[in-house]
Amino acid sequence: MLIMFTFTSAHEMNAFEYIYSKYKSMMLQKAYLILQDSMLAEDAVSEAFIRIYKNMYKIDDPASKRSIAFVMMIVKNTALTILSQRTRQNTNFEDEDLRDSFDLEQCVFSEISTEKIYEIINGIHEELRSVFLMKYAYDLPHKKIGQMLHISENNVTVRLHRAKKKIADILIKEGYAVEKQP
Repeated sequence: MLIMFTFTSAHEMNAFEYIYSKYKSMMLQKAYLILQDSMLAEDAVSEAFIRIYKNMYKIDDPASKRSIAFVMMIVKNTALTILSQRTRQNTNFEDEDLRDSFDLEQCVFSEISTEKIYEIINGIHEELRSVFLMKYAYDLPHKKIGQMLHISENNVTVRLHRAKKKIADILIKEGYAVEKQP
């Protein structure tokens, strides 16, 4: 299949070419780590580039951290969509393979110093921070966190959601991530 893109400006075309040449191999790696199949990874990257093309207006500077986060989010979501379609057909896939894979968070955090990560986490309210750290630093299940803090599992889920939202807001504000458009 041959796809032709029509760009509205030379700047948009140059930005797309830059993204393609600079990030294609990283995108393939990301898709492969999720899908564990080179052909499906190539399909995911091709589909991701179509989605990137459709959203080029959201990319101001293709070399920025925001742009790479945006590109990697698209390829991750595309690969996960393919994976979920494939998983419906094959129920033997294990979640551990996906958890161990390279993900957007690792990509973003590789751009942020350890001190900055601590600063961001310490910048959220204590009740959110404690739940967040118990879940992601100590890998405790919701039930155990709830028991330790004397709160319900639902409350743990709500606090985790709020903590992630606060952290995401900080990352967006400081240019390490892009806001998801509805």
